[in-house]
Amino acid sequence: MRKTLKLYKKAIKYPFGKKLFGLSVCLNAPYFLSIRPKIIDIKSNYVEIKIKKRKAVTNHINTVHAIAMCNMAEFAGGLMTEVSVNDNSRWIPSGMTVKYLKKAKTDLTAISDGSGIDWNQEGEILVPVIIKDTNNETVFTAEITMNIKHS
Repeated sequence: MRKTLKLYKKAIKYPFGKKLFGLSVCLNAPYFLSIRPKIIDIKSNYVEIKIKKRKAVTNHINTVHAIAMCNMAEFAGGLMTEVSVNDNSRWIPSGMTVKYLKKAKTDLTAISDGSGIDWNQEGEILVPVIIKDTNNETVFTAEITMNIKHS
């Protein structure tokens, strides 16, 4: 099990553990602070996060900005990759293909499910992320290309 997943499992045993863990991830990659992600669940092959629709993440038509959703997708997909790859692996995102399916008018939930991914392979792996609104309608999808190397 990855060090990050062990740390998460330890952190959630304490009050505010999820919140502090999420903050530590954001402090490691500060741009993620802009969306204020709230961790719902993390396990090997699965990450679920939420963000609130607030002024700082909206556009001129008062919907969640496309780049905020890209940021959400990278946070969820990257964290899911981190807790799923082998201990001797390194990874970095090398591309992302996205689809904006509906206007994002509410708070959002991002889910990255890697249960169908073979984490033993090296090279480019496609990591899926879906983003849903509070009506459980998919508003955005992403495939993040992760370049994985084993040492």
